[in-house]
Amino acid sequence: QVQLVESGGGLVQAGGSLRLSCAASGRTFISYGMGWFRQALGKEREFLAATTWSGGSVYYVDYADSVKGRFTMSRDNAKNAVYLQMNSLKPEDTAVYYCAARAGGGPYYASLYDYWGQGTQVTVSS
Repeated sequence: QVQLVESGGGLVQAGGSLRLSCAASGRTFISYGMGWFRQALGKEREFLAATTWSGGSVYYVDYADSVKGRFTMSRDNAKNAVYLQMNSLKPEDTAVYYCAARAGGGPYYASLYDYWGQGTQVTVSS
C-alpha cells in the first residue's frame, strides 16, 4: 500500500514558477514508477512526466511534449518523495495536479497507476 500527498500548488502569474512535492508512504517506494498528471476542468487527465526504475538507483524520466523543457521531475528515495519543478507557466497549465505510483507497466497511461494522491490546484493567471 502506498499513500501519496501532494503539496505546493497555488496561484502564480504567467511566466512564473512553482515546485510541487509528493510525499509517499511505504517501504517499497524505491521500486515504484512515479508519475505526474493533471486534469483541467472539463478535460481528461493528462500525462506530464514519469520516472521508470531501471534497477539499483537508476531511473529515467519521460515527459509529455507539452511540458518538455519547462517542467522537470525528480525523486528523492531517501525522503520517499518526488517533485515537479514547473517553469515558464502558462494559463493553459491551470489544472489539478496529481502524483501517482505504479508497480509496473508503461508510464503514460493513468489506468496503469495503482495509487493516486488527492491532487493540488495550480492556477496560472494571465
